[in-house]
Amino acid sequence: MFAAMLFAISTVAISQFGMYYWRAVLASVASQPVSESVLAAADAENRPLRAADFGQFAGLHELTPDLGPRGGSLSLVRFYYGVIRVVDMLVGARVPFVAAWSEREGAICARYAAVQVGQRLQANMALTAAMRSC
Repeated sequence: MFAAMLFAISTVAISQFGMYYWRAVLASVASQPVSESVLAAADAENRPLRAADFGQFAGLHELTPDLGPRGGSLSLVRFYYGVIRVVDMLVGARVPFVAAWSEREGAICARYAAVQVGQRLQANMALTAAMRSC
């Protein structure tokens, strides 16, 4: 009985640590500067990014081929964004704090997607330049 309880508590603790780590990585990537060309492509040049911009950047991410060896995907970020939107729809209208939180988290997801698009474009241009020089 004690071993099962200890296993359950350990599983919850390691899962919580994993979620916090993933969220820290998400915020770290989102804090990087976004390319002006990516902002221009999404028509978001002269304003701060919003949660509603995530769809545009995710679409741009789908359109940019990944020619590099890394192969980044937005699947976990899409899932997280979906969870945020569901929480906002269910609770956000009644609790302003939750609405503000969901907008902040959605904006982080949008910035993450924008940075990923910029990094893909930059890697593709570097790879193209390397291919031309051969």
